Amino acid sequence: MNIEEGDIVLCTVDRVMGTIVFVRIEGNGEGTIITSEIAAGRIRNLRDYVVPKKKIVCKVLRAFGDKIHLSLRRVTKKEREELMNEIKQEKSYKAIFKTALGKEKTEELIKKITNEQRFYDFIERTKEDQKVLEKEIGKANAKKVLEIILSQKPKITTIKKEIYFKTTEPEGLGIIKKILGNVKNAEVRYISAGKYTLKADAENIKLADNKIREIVEELEKQAKKNNFEINIIEKKK
Repeated sequence: MNIEEGDIVLCTVDRVMGTIVFVRIEGNGEGTIITSEIAAGRIRNLRDYVVPKKKIVCKVLRAFGDKIHLSLRRVTKKEREELMNEIKQEKSYKAIFKTALGKEKTEELIKKITNEQRFYDFIERTKEDQKVLEKEIGKANAKKVLEIILSQKPKITTIKKEIYFKTTEPEGLGIIKKILGNVKNAEVRYISAGKYTLKADAENIKLADNKIREIVEELEKQAKKNNFEINIIEKKK
């Protein structure tokens, strides 16, 4: 499977040699992390972050040939949660295939698919285009597998933001209410003067984040248009 700069990958710490941490990247050989990319600031004890056999989520900084440089500290909480959720879902997909096709055929399919892409990404594509899967396992099997996958109740992910409006406009409150009243596909709640919460739900973090981002961009556009000050921060869980 090809790996590119910016990819978020699951790794297993292999060994630590001096200031370099060597890891095994799931499905992509070996990678390295220098000490400054383990955590921000001074590290008193490297073993607080990396020990052999520990699984960690990293970001690809550079990839050329068989040399892959990674970062642990640059991975955001959202990116980590998203990858772990996808890995969990991928295991569920593999179990479904084993039930429908048998262990041997499933392992052959997984090996073939993962030479080019993640198995999770492949299955997500098949949800949009069943023919992608039909080419690999036949129409009857593809239909059977997808029926099981699509019947699963998706886990809902929620992202919340706090919105702060500030304005000296005499009709400011009415304008704010009108702006927030136009928000679609998300829940807006009044907290206190000028303060609101924005909540969006989706089947995964990426979709929820995209939904929130589009709404935030529109709110910022409207605030600028109406000479409002606006501050939007992620709400802590």
